[in-house]
Amino acid sequence: MKLIVGLGNFEDKYLFTRHNVGFMAVDFFVQRYNHTFKTEKKLKSYISKFRINNEDVIVIKPLTYMNLSGEAVIAVMNFYKISTKDILIVYDDISIDIGKVRFRNSGSDGGHNGIKSIIQHLGTKNFDRLKIGIGPQPNIPSEAYVLQNFRNEELDILKPILKKNMVEDYLQDGIEKSQNNYN
Repeated sequence: MKLIVGLGNFEDKYLFTRHNVGFMAVDFFVQRYNHTFKTEKKLKSYISKFRINNEDVIVIKPLTYMNLSGEAVIAVMNFYKISTKDILIVYDDISIDIGKVRFRNSGSDGGHNGIKSIIQHLGTKNFDRLKIGIGPQPNIPSEAYVLQNFRNEELDILKPILKKNMVEDYLQDGIEKSQNNYN
């Protein structure tokens, strides 16, 4: 069983903000398989469950704010007994230019509060990640930049990236091949 986690903030006012690109990516992924999310309050998540290539896949969008994402991730992992080696976290990265992506199999939080929360709750930095670039950041505080809506020209760059089969490729090929293909 694999767990795919898109990071973002759940309120409608954050829908198209840069910090919600993880939500956007998993939305495209789930829609591609004609599935939807349902609310699981006890697991603090929107959840979609289905099978790909004879493997169970659970996709979540935490119903916590970004800085508490680890609460939802650990709740789902414990409920479904999922190992850290079977998770992929999809999120925004301010240090990567928009339109670029990077797979990683471990690392620090890089100043990202959602990743910081996940590391704290899991007790490890060793989990797979798909970082989606939202940079470069202009000369404003990062907290303000990530909560701004994407400009139309940024969405034009981002949509084809989000429509790629990155998550499917990861599920089929694993982290190393995904790194070679996308980084």
